[in-house]
Amino acid sequence: MADVVAQMGPAFLGTRLKRLGERMQAGAALVTASAGLALQPGQMAVLAALRTGRMSVGQLSEACGTSQPGVTRTLGQLRDLAMIDEVECADQRSRVVALSPKGEAALAVLTREVWPRVGMAAEQILSQLEGDFLASLAVIERALAEASIGERGLRVTPGPLQLREYDDALAHHFHDINAEWIEAMFRLEATDREVLENPRSRIVDPGGCILFVEAPGLGIVGTCALQKTGPGAFELTKMGVRETARGLKAGEFLLEAIIARAQALEATKLYLLTSHVCEAAIHLYEKLGFVHDAEIMADYGARYERCDVAMRYRGR
Repeated sequence: MADVVAQMGPAFLGTRLKRLGERMQAGAALVTASAGLALQPGQMAVLAALRTGRMSVGQLSEACGTSQPGVTRTLGQLRDLAMIDEVECADQRSRVVALSPKGEAALAVLTREVWPRVGMAAEQILSQLEGDFLASLAVIERALAEASIGERGLRVTPGPLQLREYDDALAHHFHDINAEWIEAMFRLEATDREVLENPRSRIVDPGGCILFVEAPGLGIVGTCALQKTGPGAFELTKMGVRETARGLKAGEFLLEAIIARAQALEATKLYLLTSHVCEAAIHLYEKLGFVHDAEIMADYGARYERCDVAMRYRGR
């Protein structure tokens, strides 16, 4: 199944980070349980903050970066576990809490056995990344402190679709977008794999091109290629648009752009191979000037097992 959260790009950043956090917290809970502690990852920040001494709910909220109601719920859980005590203070209006003897003992185990293990496991993952991820995370946190996603979202207006040229850094989009729709409707054939896994050597370097369409806030949502198959001959191939772009007319935008590129390359024969199963795509091809062509089918149709429709561009 396609990972819709990943496909939605920046628009689902919060959901993706939440999912990532839940996975990491589940792993941390396993390490915590192995140390004999009946504590949840969500309680760790409060315990870590209380290492420095007694604190009020407001101080804990500021130290942990969470809401006061959230801190209050966590304190209730820790009180049920006998991990904290309420402490008398001069200002009767303030609730001040401190670690209990049991909490101090649990903190010692966390400091000695749990947090180093979880931290080292996280370092193993971070070592696979380029750049300082934690520094980047701090940038995001500071930006959200300045203005929330809601505030920023209400200040902007979605812009138009943008065309992107091929770059090796975008090659994975070319592969993933096409592999997704082909595997959903047919099966990946050897010729599919050869092109999708080697886009530069099979398409770009021999004189063809690959274009991408980018939607503001959603990232790369579609791609299409022109593969040179002879003097002046180009196959329009590997056109796919993610489901997340439905309603944006990204497919039509992309098809118009690839036709214009073929004309710029002085193509004398522009054709495509598809299947009758792809009814929506065929309708779009017809709308933009492609016609069914028996000669193209005879010359090129054997390239794909799934091919039973061949079309040639005649213009509108």
